[in-house]
Amino acid sequence: MPAILLAVTGTDPQPWAEALQALAPQRDIRLWPDRLGESADVAYLCAWHAPRGLFARLPRLQAIFSLGAGVEHILVDPELPDVPVVRNVEPDLIVRMTEYVVLHVLLHHRRQRLYGIQQRERVWHEHAQPVASAVAVGVMGLGELGAAAAVALARLGFRVAGFSRTPKTLAGIECFHGEPGLEAFLRRTEILVCLLPVTPATQGLLDLKLLRKLKRDGASGGAYLINAARGALQVEADILAALDEGSLAGATLDVFAREPLPPASPLWRHPKVTITPHNAATSDPRAFAANVLRQIERFESGLPFEHVVDRARGY
Repeated sequence: MPAILLAVTGTDPQPWAEALQALAPQRDIRLWPDRLGESADVAYLCAWHAPRGLFARLPRLQAIFSLGAGVEHILVDPELPDVPVVRNVEPDLIVRMTEYVVLHVLLHHRRQRLYGIQQRERVWHEHAQPVASAVAVGVMGLGELGAAAAVALARLGFRVAGFSRTPKTLAGIECFHGEPGLEAFLRRTEILVCLLPVTPATQGLLDLKLLRKLKRDGASGGAYLINAARGALQVEADILAALDEGSLAGATLDVFAREPLPPASPLWRHPKVTITPHNAATSDPRAFAANVLRQIERFESGLPFEHVVDRARGY
């Protein structure tokens, strides 16, 4: 039976291997570099920041599965063979990201950082609270993760809009697309949620020029940023500048240009910044394994893989 190889750096690969083996005990599950074995036996590769050049050394490779939602760590390999690259899209990941986005939109909407400061100072003071229907939230990126988050926020009553590279439709949600739609999308948005993929067109997109276009005179009393996508999308010095000049009233950042975020980064100490350690939607090994095995079974029965990356778009 064709082998499944896990090539993982930056995290412990053992839970992923154990999950695959538990669900498919008949499968040949291997770990790079210790149990690579005969490379010609490997048909499927599960990758997370795999060493460059590894893909090209697997002559019978049929597909590459990303352990996370992003695939840029795969696409950067200059020797990437012409095989399907499959994104990790499964219900568990979508639910986790939706939870994170809703949590942090509400954190800013309900002034939780301010009340945290008041608690430490023993101050009992209630601030005016707008209703959700008065607050404009914008979700950048309307793939599976972004669409689910937008729908959840709309159910809470927020005035939700979405932005994507190409036209999308979501029931009850105003959708903008392309360069012409970006300006209007930003101007109406008080709380900006970024769930875009990293591509040459989106790298460094969250800069000072963009952040200054957000709506600051709405019900929220300022503009807020939530980035749970990738650190390469944001210019961290510009986020700090926007916070200090008032273009942003607050920010939640789950991703950074360099991870872990260096202790010397001023983002750690900024009073208007909430930092999380890239855990917005951590992939669960069991859910990932079930999804990969289902995809392999589809392929081996003659059906195509789902959620295959369009390399021209980068996602």
